[in-house]
Amino acid sequence: MMAEAEGEAAPSEEQQNQLRASTSGPGDNQPAARTECTEEPAAAGGAPRSPPCAFPAELAPDLFKFRKFFVLRPGTLNQAIKNVEALVNKEVDGSILSIWLMAEVDHWNNEKERLVFITDNSLLVFKYDFVMFNCDQLQRIPLNCVDRISHGTFSFPKPSLLQREGEGVRVFWDRLREPSFTSRWNPFATDFPFITFTYHPVRDIGDTFAALCDIQNFREQLRDAAQKVHAMKPVPGKANGVLVLNQQIHIDVYVGLMSFIGNQNKLGYCMARGNIGF
Repeated sequence: MMAEAEGEAAPSEEQQNQLRASTSGPGDNQPAARTECTEEPAAAGGAPRSPPCAFPAELAPDLFKFRKFFVLRPGTLNQAIKNVEALVNKEVDGSILSIWLMAEVDHWNNEKERLVFITDNSLLVFKYDFVMFNCDQLQRIPLNCVDRISHGTFSFPKPSLLQREGEGVRVFWDRLREPSFTSRWNPFATDFPFITFTYHPVRDIGDTFAALCDIQNFREQLRDAAQKVHAMKPVPGKANGVLVLNQQIHIDVYVGLMSFIGNQNKLGYCMARGNIGF
């Protein structure tokens, strides 16, 4: 009896092998190092799923650069327009006809982000802070004072080191007044009788921004609105009508180191720059 009890407590080597075979799977004898984590396809024979992209494929290399513009943040542009609309004087400006997102180019070739409204009676240019949601400056130009609109490529003096690609639109409202010598050499002067616009960098993002930044359509609507105001509210002693010229937009800058650095780094736009937004 003692021999039988000891035999039950200690199974034979053959019984141990059978027990191991019944509890192990066919792949248990494979090395653990061969275990791999692979991405399963979305469907049989299909490629792995990739995250959706909100921008066109051709803009993929510039995706991060465009995301830095605060005007592209969800709801930012709508809130900006709502805030700026409250500054429109209905008695002076009338109703809003169209809204535009532009880049102003000053007499020293500095680019500055602008919201532009065409109303019944005025051209309104807003310097808006898309970071703090605040309007910092408003320039009001009566449409019955607009006497000339020129459009074309940009030009610089022959000795100038600067170059600017693309087209621009320049709006004049006092053809008899020329900027003074002091104003030409003052980078902060604001008494020029004209203003220059060009495309905003985000115009290629999609159809919505392409329409908001279309300077050709802006030029046509501004001309029509100004012609209408000239007929209804003529200025005494001033020739009525708007002259539209297809000619180069000249910027009288020779070195422009400050504008070169500022434009290369987009200092005139509200953008994310590390932990600081300008």
